[in-house]
Amino acid sequence: MTDISVSATEFQTRAGLYIEQSGKSPVFITKHRRPARVLIDIEEYERLKARDTRRAYAVEDLPGEWVEALKSADYGKADPKLDSLMK
Repeated sequence: MTDISVSATEFQTRAGLYIEQSGKSPVFITKHRRPARVLIDIEEYERLKARDTRRAYAVEDLPGEWVEALKSADYGKADPKLDSLMK
């Protein structure tokens, strides 16, 4: 089955239909003829989410080996022009 594209207004009018159809293929919801959202099946969402291994860390939460790697890294010679940006 091919992907479905529908305006936000049409989606609001027939949400039940498009929720049902999103179980078979993604439903692209547009606003002003531009893609705005994608409605996908929950199983597909969970599958995609499981593949996302990105994580943000606060400085105090960095793993110890990362802290040591950052401390011992050679960042090369600093450009003196950058000092003027720090003032």
